[in-house]
Parts: sequence; C-alpha cells; structure tokens
Amino acid sequence: MTFSHLTLAYWCVFVAAGLPYLCAWTAKTGSFTPQDNLQPRDWGQRQSGWRARADGAQANSFEGLPFFIGAVIIAHQLGAAQGRLDLFAAAYVVLRLIYIAMYVRGMSSARSAVWAIGFLVNVAILFIGP
Repeated sequence: MTFSHLTLAYWCVFVAAGLPYLCAWTAKTGSFTPQDNLQPRDWGQRQSGWRARADGAQANSFEGLPFFIGAVIIAHQLGAAQGRLDLFAAAYVVLRLIYIAMYVRGMSSARSAVWAIGFLVNVAILFIGP
C-alpha cells in the first residue's frame, strides 16, 4: 500500500490512533520525571485535577479506538461511498478532539454528550455501506 491509496478515512484512523498519546503527553508534561517512568501507572494513580482527567482521556481514547478502526475497515470492505465515509470519519476525529478538551477541562455533562454523538457517528460508519 502506498500513501496515495490511503483514503481520508484511513488517515483519520491514523490520527485517532495518536490521540491517546496526545492525552498522555498532556498529562505528563511538566510533571513526569525519569524516576516516574519506573512505575508509570503508579504515577497516574497519584494525579488529580486536569492531569488525572487527561490520563482518563487517554484510557478512554484507547477504549474507543478498536470500534472506530473496525467500523472504517468494514465500511471500506462493504464499498461505502468514499465521500460520506471520509466525512463521518473526520467528524469522529473532530468529536474526539472536542471530547478530550472537555474531559481535561472537567466539563463532564457536555463531554458525555459529545461522547454519545461520537459513538453514534461510529455506528453510522459501521452501517454506511450500500
């Protein structure tokens, strides 16, 4: 496979796969030391406030990733209209970015609503085929 064969939806999978690492970087910047790397999960459990929420966003981003990847692959295999698939995949990534920002800022109710919309977008991707 070459880069020219990657659809926007596949690029969205690549971006979505990087979001958990963005969350981890956000949580650890300015606080995580080489000594903490000996027991990084212990470090995460000791966090509070926005750092703990960023760590939670990391876990949630990993948890949602398999469904998104599977939905995009299935939609491609079923011959979904590429424009619609790309649109929904991009919408999912944007919603995840909004979700992460809301998670870190502690906007729990709005965050849950965005998560639900993202989940429905994922369901739509799964069933977007002809």
